Amino acid sequence: MIDRNARIGLWLCGIYVLLYGGFVLLNAFSPSTMEQTPLLGVNLAIWYGFGLIVAAIVLALLYGVLCSSNPDSDVDRREPPR
Repeated sequence: MIDRNARIGLWLCGIYVLLYGGFVLLNAFSPSTMEQTPLLGVNLAIWYGFGLIVAAIVLALLYGVLCSSNPDSDVDRREPPR
């Protein structure tokens, strides 16, 4: 079970690294793109940053759901040590 949870965590971390890497590369190589104001007068850099925060929360919740839905898990059935 620990290996499965670690694998899930690594995949989700990889997804976030790709999202964050896109943010960094876009800022580094196309700063004029990040200055554009697509919605409500707020620039793309701010929207992307908020998107990263939301993505981190969603990925954390997804990790919690995926790791707790393991039918082979006996963690919840163990008795506490005496």
